[in-house]
Amino acid sequence: MELAHSLLLNEEAYNQLGEFQKAEFIFEWLQFLEKLLPVTSKADIRENQKKLVEQLTSLLNNSPGPPTRRLVAKNLAVLYSTGDTFSVYQTIDKCNELIRSKDDSPSYLPTKLAAVVCLGYLYKKLGRILGNSFTDTVGNVLKAMKNAESQGRYEIMLNLQNILNGLGAAAIPCHRDIYKAARSCLTDRSMAVRCAAAKCLLELQNEAVFMWSTDLDSVVTLCFKSFEGSNYDVRLAVSKLLGTVLARALTSKQTTASTRHNFRRISLEEVMELLGTGFLRGSCGFLRASGDILKGTSSVSRDVRVGVTQAYVVFVSTLGARWLERNFSAFLSHILDLVSQSHPKAIQSQMDAIGCRRCVSFILRATVGGLLGEKAQIAAAKEICQAIWKLKKVVDAATSDSNLETRISTTDVTASQHVLVCALQELGSLIHGLGTTAAPLLQDSSTGVLEAVISVILHPSISVRLTAAWCLRCIAVALPSYVSLLLDRCIERLSALKSSPEAVTGYSFAVAALLGAVKHSPLGIPHGKGKVIMTVAEDLLCSASQNSRISLQRTQAGWLLIAALMTLGPAVVQHHLPRMLLLWKCSFPSSPKDLETEKTRGDSFTWQVTLEGRAGALCAIKSFVSHCAGLLTDEVVQRLLLPLPSAVDLLTQLSSICKSYGNSLKTSSTVFRHKLYELLAVLPPKTYEGSFCAVLKELVADLTVPDSQIDASTFLLPPLCHENDLLLLGPLLQETDHRFIEEQLLLGNGIAGGSLEYDPYSIYEKVAKGDSVPKPLPPGLSVISAATRLFGVMFSHVAESHRLQVLEQLLNSIKQTKGSRQQIVQLNVVSAFSTSLKHLANCKGSLGPEEVRRSALTLVMGALESNNPLLRCAAAECLARLAQVVSDSAFTAGLAQVSFDKLKSARDVVSRTGHSLALGCLYRYLGGIGSTQHLNACVGILYTLSQDSTSPDVQAWALHSLSLIVDLAGPLYHVHVEPTLSLVLMLLLTVPPAYTEVHQSLGRCLNALITTLGPELQGSSTTVSALRTSCLLGCAVMQDNPDCLVQAQAISCLQQLHMFAPRHVNLSSLVSSLCVNLCSSYLLLRRAVVACLRQLVQREAAEVSEYAVALVKESREDFTPDVNIREIGLEGALLGLLDKELDQRLCQDIKETLTHMLTSMAVEKLSFWLKLCKDVLAASADFNTVASVDTTQEEETAKVDDASVLTSDSDERFHPFSNPRWSTRVFAAECVCKIISQCENAGSAHFDITLAQERKQRDSRDDFLVLHLADLIRMAFMAATDHSDQLRLSGLQTLLIVVRKFAAVPEPEFPGHVILEQYQANVGAALRPAFAPETPPDVTAKACQVCSAWIASGVVSDLNDLRRVHQLLVSSLVKVQAGKEAQSQQYSESTSTMEILAVLKAWAEVYIVAVEKQKNQRDVHNHCLKIANPAEESYRDVASSASGLLDLVQADLGTLSKLWLAALQDFALLTLPSEYASQLPAEGGTFYTAETIENARPHYYHSWALILYATALWLTSTGFIVVDPDEGVNNLSRPVTPTTMCQDSSTRPLVKSPEDVNTDRFHLILGISVEFLCSPRSDAAMENIIACLRALQALFDVPWPRSKIGGDQELGVELLNVLHRLILTRESPDIQLAALEVVRLILFASQEHVKEKRRSAEVDDGAAEKETLPEFGEGKDTGGLVPGKSLVFATLELCVCILVRQLPQLNPKLTCSPAVQSGKHLLLSEDGSRLVAAALVILSDVPAVCSPEGSVSVLPTILYLIIGVLKQTAVKLRDGQLPLTVAASLQALKGLLSSPMARAEKSRTAWTDLLRSALVTVLDCWDQVDGLLQELDEVSLLTAITVFVMSTSPEVTTIECLQKRCIEKFKITLDSKDSLVQYKCYQLLHSIFQHPNKTVSYPYIHSLAPSIVRKLQETEKAKPENAAELQVIQEGINVVTALTATAEEEHRAHLVACLLPILISFLLDENALVSATNSAKNLHEFALQNLMQIGPQYSSVFKKLMASSPTMKARLESAVKGNQESIKVKTAKHAKNPGKSSSIQLKTNFL
Repeated sequence: MELAHSLLLNEEAYNQLGEFQKAEFIFEWLQFLEKLLPVTSKADIRENQKKLVEQLTSLLNNSPGPPTRRLVAKNLAVLYSTGDTFSVYQTIDKCNELIRSKDDSPSYLPTKLAAVVCLGYLYKKLGRILGNSFTDTVGNVLKAMKNAESQGRYEIMLNLQNILNGLGAAAIPCHRDIYKAARSCLTDRSMAVRCAAAKCLLELQNEAVFMWSTDLDSVVTLCFKSFEGSNYDVRLAVSKLLGTVLARALTSKQTTASTRHNFRRISLEEVMELLGTGFLRGSCGFLRASGDILKGTSSVSRDVRVGVTQAYVVFVSTLGARWLERNFSAFLSHILDLVSQSHPKAIQSQMDAIGCRRCVSFILRATVGGLLGEKAQIAAAKEICQAIWKLKKVVDAATSDSNLETRISTTDVTASQHVLVCALQELGSLIHGLGTTAAPLLQDSSTGVLEAVISVILHPSISVRLTAAWCLRCIAVALPSYVSLLLDRCIERLSALKSSPEAVTGYSFAVAALLGAVKHSPLGIPHGKGKVIMTVAEDLLCSASQNSRISLQRTQAGWLLIAALMTLGPAVVQHHLPRMLLLWKCSFPSSPKDLETEKTRGDSFTWQVTLEGRAGALCAIKSFVSHCAGLLTDEVVQRLLLPLPSAVDLLTQLSSICKSYGNSLKTSSTVFRHKLYELLAVLPPKTYEGSFCAVLKELVADLTVPDSQIDASTFLLPPLCHENDLLLLGPLLQETDHRFIEEQLLLGNGIAGGSLEYDPYSIYEKVAKGDSVPKPLPPGLSVISAATRLFGVMFSHVAESHRLQVLEQLLNSIKQTKGSRQQIVQLNVVSAFSTSLKHLANCKGSLGPEEVRRSALTLVMGALESNNPLLRCAAAECLARLAQVVSDSAFTAGLAQVSFDKLKSARDVVSRTGHSLALGCLYRYLGGIGSTQHLNACVGILYTLSQDSTSPDVQAWALHSLSLIVDLAGPLYHVHVEPTLSLVLMLLLTVPPAYTEVHQSLGRCLNALITTLGPELQGSSTTVSALRTSCLLGCAVMQDNPDCLVQAQAISCLQQLHMFAPRHVNLSSLVSSLCVNLCSSYLLLRRAVVACLRQLVQREAAEVSEYAVALVKESREDFTPDVNIREIGLEGALLGLLDKELDQRLCQDIKETLTHMLTSMAVEKLSFWLKLCKDVLAASADFNTVASVDTTQEEETAKVDDASVLTSDSDERFHPFSNPRWSTRVFAAECVCKIISQCENAGSAHFDITLAQERKQRDSRDDFLVLHLADLIRMAFMAATDHSDQLRLSGLQTLLIVVRKFAAVPEPEFPGHVILEQYQANVGAALRPAFAPETPPDVTAKACQVCSAWIASGVVSDLNDLRRVHQLLVSSLVKVQAGKEAQSQQYSESTSTMEILAVLKAWAEVYIVAVEKQKNQRDVHNHCLKIANPAEESYRDVASSASGLLDLVQADLGTLSKLWLAALQDFALLTLPSEYASQLPAEGGTFYTAETIENARPHYYHSWALILYATALWLTSTGFIVVDPDEGVNNLSRPVTPTTMCQDSSTRPLVKSPEDVNTDRFHLILGISVEFLCSPRSDAAMENIIACLRALQALFDVPWPRSKIGGDQELGVELLNVLHRLILTRESPDIQLAALEVVRLILFASQEHVKEKRRSAEVDDGAAEKETLPEFGEGKDTGGLVPGKSLVFATLELCVCILVRQLPQLNPKLTCSPAVQSGKHLLLSEDGSRLVAAALVILSDVPAVCSPEGSVSVLPTILYLIIGVLKQTAVKLRDGQLPLTVAASLQALKGLLSSPMARAEKSRTAWTDLLRSALVTVLDCWDQVDGLLQELDEVSLLTAITVFVMSTSPEVTTIECLQKRCIEKFKITLDSKDSLVQYKCYQLLHSIFQHPNKTVSYPYIHSLAPSIVRKLQETEKAKPENAAELQVIQEGINVVTALTATAEEEHRAHLVACLLPILISFLLDENALVSATNSAKNLHEFALQNLMQIGPQYSSVFKKLMASSPTMKARLESAVKGNQESIKVKTAKHAKNPGKSSSIQLKTNFL
């Protein structure tokens, strides 16, 4: 194929190919050429033009296929437009010649068609350049059309469209001729020709004025005619033409020149009149209609009506939203008039009426719902309301007048019903779509929406009452705050008007509808409403028999209310269950005898009431079973089933009852049947086994003796077919935008589709997907569909012997009927049997013996050859399911063989299509039948069938079947891939475009082939690349296909290719084709486009976005998208589409696509994304009333006004988005939150203004979030103050995130302030409306969260500013205090729980922050005191703000603490396991009611943790300390102990002693924490765990709780075990650190306890001998620790766990394994080090809790761990710092060694031994690792040795062998080359030399002092080079000086004599001082100071030495002189003695 890539056709390569490859090669070349020509230079083109034209025109004669001819034409046109045009006339002549040719043979046809196409494209591209030649061409083409067949007519129409497009106004001379030709084609028998003609006329009307002026009427009539017998595509095309022409007629501004033709301006009324005629009278013209009216036949065919409906929508869309807003009232009155009494014929039968109503609803939905923004929609809703009021007056007049004369007007009443139904439905849908933004509409009393709707609930017509109820339901779903209000109102009216039949049904419908709305409302209704409704329902049922006039209505109403009540779920229903079971039992006769007596009594009316009542009862039971599955215990099921047998008995006798009482019972008995079947289908079949026979008999009768002659296939079969197979049956069964009205055309003429009045019980059910209103079918049909479903369930449960009888019976009944009846019976039977196979397959059942299989097969095979394609489709599926259930390979092979034989012999389309599909379906359920032989046979047959060009149907079905096999045969298919691919390509290149179904099947095949090849497509071998090229070629052909669904297939094929071989798909051309189709009128194409985009942007978002913008900039003339990609990019276009789109699935995909784009690009294109979101949010801001902002503070109002000016930007030009819907705005707000989190991951500059500004200056392209803070706040503000509650929630969430992320960003211009401070007015203004009384609780709850975050963030330091937001929280707290009674009865009780807990949680957060701040201040303060910092004022400032915040909370703390404790108590109750349910308080808790317990739980889970922490903090600050009354209130006494307790309680008569209260509170907090930490749910938030641990920390921070836990060892152990488990299961270092802190406190508590015991024992036994003291602490006198009981053991376990996880080498089991032995030292992470350090601190405290014996048993472990950590982590760091772990281990070691246990008599010897061993271990560290010596940090190990020497008793370290080794280590280290090590070594020795015990220090002095002195003497020669060396020398001198001080008298003189020469040698003379290095100078000064001090101290030695050495003396004198000189020079300020100050600084911290 690469050879095809050249400018000229490579003829040499071309001629070597086979026939079919040639076509492929040509197509590839033409495709390449199309891309190449526009980018080739003109010179090159001119050079090759002649040859190219020859090659292209010669192709015309080669019978090119449709795609090829189109490409030839395009290339020729481009060639001439870029090159020379001189030979163009020859080409045109040649084409005309080909067209004139008399050759009519089929083989010549492609050439003629190619010539036609060619002309079209030449004229389209070159237009007027071609001068006048077009008249001949058009004439010639039109002449050719007279005897052309359909393909010819199709191409000629498209050709004329292109010619008109190219020539524009120049073509006027031909307009009339073309118009005539197109007219005849518009009613052509070929649908494709009709579509082409419509396109041609659409092009024509651009210039042909007569079409929308003089000939308008005839154009309109023509369009109506064209709708007759049309298909979906024709209706789309013709309605577009009709709508556009009429819109043009209405808006045309006529020029004066043409007004002299009898032209008149046409008015809107006339246009509407024209459309109305088509809608009401169809295509029979304006005059002839009268004759039909006289005959009384309905002549409007449905397709005309549906077509006209679509034209209405096109008409309005063309005129646009602004026009609709202005003319809405006229438009509405016309549309509603279509179903009014002025046109009785349109609505004379119920079916017609339902059809018309649907059309009207569709027009209103598509225009009002689709075009208008929210403001305009509210205006429209008001108009609709006016219309309802007007009609209401008519009805009132008619019903109130009792004169006989005016009584006639009842016809008006019934006639107005359809108008009302349409108006109410649209009103409901409008409000439903507006959501909470509709609030102003309902509050507007002048419109009176609710009054209007409620007033028509009493309308005489049942359908109006139902629709009014439905409308109320929509209002309730949209505005949850109205549910309770409406329910109350309706229940009240229902009780008041019990005697009016209309009121009883109307209001019961309304109540049922409202109950159905509750599950859609997140806030629910108060629990008590259920009780009220139950009472009303009972009352209605009981009073039904009192008044026969309304007994029917009351019965129905009662059961309807009960059935609707069930939808509220088990929580509500369980309270009413006993009453309901009783009602059910009473509604049926208790025994067969009673039923018999019933039959003998009564008349048709009582039977009607009885049947209605029982149907209602059954419906209520079904509703109960489906909505309250949780209550179906065995006992309840038993009681439920009591009435079932009598219901079944009644079912069997229905027919005889109907016979006895006439036809009036027919409907009621059908309804009863339907409800019983529905109930049985949801009950477990086991429960009614006894009734199987009776019910099955009835089912068989229902299926085989249908009452109606109605073909119900379109309802029954689609669910039984596979969705992919339905694609075969044309667009009617596919999802389209017009599904709502197109559905009518699917049904036979007898049915109009579902409607509410057929089944009032559907009013509370959930609506099926995609419907706005429930559409139950007429009773006759719904019985059949219920029967098929129930048959499916029962057949799979009856005995196998019984099955045979049933099947025989069904087969016989099919045989006995004839004609259309037979087809209907067959259809019912097949759908019932198919359902049963579905059930059998699901429960893995078997079908039964051979005979049953045979009967089943006969049944299915009969249907497989039915004339109804839908039935064939279902039968093929049924056959496959049969094979699946039998699952016997021989049987399956037999089935396939039957189909093979049939296909070989049969010639009729029906059996060929059915059997070919059967082959594919068999594969679907048996996954590749396994044998290759069978596969080969299948493929062979299907190949043959798919090439049968005589029947496109056969081709389509065969190819579809082939695609299934390709998809399902898996790897077996690989051998067939190449031939199949060439077959698909060949067909794509040759099948005429009119056969769209064949192309669609080809597309599915190609898709399946690509999937089969999968990732292999990436390969580079020649075969793979050939396959890949073929796939891409196929996609290209499909992309050029005019049919949108084929284009959708092409896109999904390219999507697959892009997934498997992304490098080979040309992304830019793919993206451009996606952009072009983004706004296609075909839903499936839009879905394919967005699905493809969603996949592309996951990998290459930036490229996709760039390509889209680039495409628009190049902007080819045929691309004018409806979306403005140029300015707002693809992202903006998608957002715009999201706003307009109504299809849920598509919206979801768009959101996902945008989210992917945002995640990968938001950071790079930050401004762009923020602007997009801002535009969407601001576009509707003028709709917001910013007036809701409280305007009390001046500067705040100034800010707000400023904001409102900026947000109410009403200039159209600025807004790419006009009035986006609330859901789009919510999405935009969510996007803002996502952008913030993306920036957070991208780097800190986004949250650091200084850094951001710096980087922005460096590179202006950089963009940072912090620079857009004002926009973020503005967007959050706009969203948070909107009318839509959803948007308010999103806005508050955005605000919350902004506050949390930016709270700490400092403001560089005002140090000490933060950047958010300037926005406090905006934050306050955004929050205030959320606390208004009418705000829904969920919004208030969210706002509380934001308030607390804002206060806690510390942004605002000024208390007065804080008070504003704080005030909001205070107001909420007041509301909470009012308690349960004061809560509004508007929502469910659980919502008040949510709000209360949100308030308490918010306060908790504020309190926690206030306490933490104060604590930090205290730390800072103590720190300040230590350093005596001069900046005292700034500290006071901060401190005042912290204490101020605490003061703010303090005022309410009393109240809060009570509420917090109450909430915690509730939470504790709610976390009890279910077996303790009986212990829960019957009336509920403080903040929840018993009934709403389940709904309340999540709210408690959400907020308990912070409340717990706050309570713990409060208790520790005050709660655990009791006030002593004698000492005055302010003086707090010490913690309560049992002794003080008694006195205290005597003085205060309390019910519960404070000790008990405290104990309760302590256990409450501890209990909740332990319960939670024991098993935190895997989704438990980190914050909760940490808050819980912090609460425990706070608790144990004060003595009293510590005394509790210290005294109760079991409790301590349990807590430690819980913490141990937490550490094991949670990796987070924060959690582990917090847990360790709690462990430390528990240990501390235990220590205190032991100390206290020891102290009191000493006090008590003061006189006794010390030896007799009992031992306290763990391990008693044996030293044994019991695991599980021992606190010490638990602590050790926990610490070991932490240490071993961080340092696995510590695990002795591991250390033996080779993996660890080589262990290099680990450098722990910072967190790891902190954890290890915390664990070591705990370890060193453990011995203090033990008895002496106990301490001996734990000591080895502790020493092993501490020294282990030291050994593992003592690594040299670059800067000579100690690692944290090393510091901690040394600290721990010191703590351990100085433990009193080491000196206690009982443990002393054991400790000494163990400590000696430990010292040996430390010493061995050096020798163990020879290779690692350079890494090991000698200093740390030396420090460890020093710690041993200094901290233990002398006997440990003074053993000679140990001492020797220690001294050895010091010696080695002293000689270290590293000055830092030397320095540290000197320091350590310094401390050892000063050890008070001489036995310890002397050996070291003797061994090491001489070498120190020697080293210092050497320094004389080698002066220090740098500061480090200097430090070493200074430290050395200090050591010797210190030695001198401690030495005994006789040695001292000797030491001084050594020291002085060294010091003097460091001095420099004046000359040397000038040139000396810094270190030398410093050394000189240091030496001088020391001499000045030592000289006077040891004057005798000093003098002696000076006398003996004159040189020294001279040196010293000159130095002193020089020093005095320099002192004089220095200013008086520095006159302090330098020696002194430096000596202070030189002090270092000794160990």
